[in-house]
Amino acid sequence: MQQTGQQHAIVPREKLDFGLDGNIPKYWFAGDPFKTRFFDALSTLFPEGEKFFIVCVRDFSAGITDPQLAQEVRDFTRQEGQHGMVHTRFNTRLEEQGVKVQRLMQRQKDIMFGVFRRLFSRRYTLALTAASEHMTAVMAHSFFERREILQDTDPRIRAMYAWHAIEEIEHKAVAFDVMQKVAKVGYFTRILAMLHVSWGMPLHTFIIMAHMFRVDGFSFGQRAGIWLRGLWWLYKPGGLYAPVLGHYFAYYRPGYHPWKAGQMRTYSSWTDTFERTGDPIAAGNALHAAGI
Repeated sequence: MQQTGQQHAIVPREKLDFGLDGNIPKYWFAGDPFKTRFFDALSTLFPEGEKFFIVCVRDFSAGITDPQLAQEVRDFTRQEGQHGMVHTRFNTRLEEQGVKVQRLMQRQKDIMFGVFRRLFSRRYTLALTAASEHMTAVMAHSFFERREILQDTDPRIRAMYAWHAIEEIEHKAVAFDVMQKVAKVGYFTRILAMLHVSWGMPLHTFIIMAHMFRVDGFSFGQRAGIWLRGLWWLYKPGGLYAPVLGHYFAYYRPGYHPWKAGQMRTYSSWTDTFERTGDPIAAGNALHAAGI
């Protein structure tokens, strides 16, 4: 695909109401503890993760001479800031269930800001950010281009993730462009960072999920069964990730650029509905219905 003509405008959207204060079931994803806690664990990663991404991109703001890229960085920052705020509200539900959200977030902060930002170069932490943005774009395609993936989910939480996915698609090239055009990060560093993120993100997600299952009171035997069934759901042929492995591995091509991977096919179903109604839940339902 050609890069030109593929890019979406980056549109920060603020003060959206997803009804997260309502009576949402504990296991809001088909009554399934693994599927629910997988997404819940991701939500605990986002607030500190978004802060890390913003700081790592801003490290190179002074070197940006392209006005369009400078504006994209500002819009990226606003979007990521909103993501962190909304997921913080969502995470309040998890705290009420006994999940040690503050402890989990502090541990993540210590790793990213106390270890990564202290031990690694600014160019490498920017490469980690670009790799993470690629991973979230891959997840956006996986979760919302196939209708069956999120079929049996609470529409309010599905809407929150739909909004997040749409904005991840919109700004998926910003960190990458700063990395390539401003920081001049080479291929080796880019790939090393992707390998780092490829094991680090699932590992941290699974560690958080293990804590959640213990808080939920499942016995050792019950947890083993949950893990076996859940990992099969994630990694089986035709599961959550297998159909988008090509998108993931595209990052390893020397000439890769995020917009060469194309647009999210169902993107306009969300934006058109949201622009018409101003309702993120209706937009989330439209995005889900547009899946194949």
